[in-house]
Amino acid sequence: MKISDLLNENNTIADLSAATKEEAITKLVATMELSAGKELTETSLAAVLEREAVMSTGVGKGLAIPHGRVKGVEENYVAFGRLTSSIEYGSIDQMPVTMIFLLIGPESQSSQHIKLLSRISKLMNNDEFRERVNSCSSSTEIIAAFQQEEA
Repeated sequence: MKISDLLNENNTIADLSAATKEEAITKLVATMELSAGKELTETSLAAVLEREAVMSTGVGKGLAIPHGRVKGVEENYVAFGRLTSSIEYGSIDQMPVTMIFLLIGPESQSSQHIKLLSRISKLMNNDEFRERVNSCSSSTEIIAAFQQEEA
């Protein structure tokens, strides 16, 4: 499964404004409300924040990948946000975060969840690709960058 197949204009935010990681995560999870409904969105937010409390998902190089597997969720949901200004995130390299890639998946599909996390990590670990995404001026351009990278 391609990450770019899961991205769209509703869940890709080129200018995400947030002062804290909790605010950023909340805004990204909210993008799934239209397709998943309010109840699953609230459950997903709780799961992601609970996971984040156990250990930060700030993976370094300005990137965080908050994620969670949620009972009642039947498909994978992603959201991508490029922050308007960096935020403290408790990343492993102690650097602030400028990009957040959120993943919510079905509780019953742990192998698919791990594969998607791995795919996101591999894409975003590429310095040239991260710079290309950083230079995009809109959600449409960000999605196109993912599509081009996965082609």
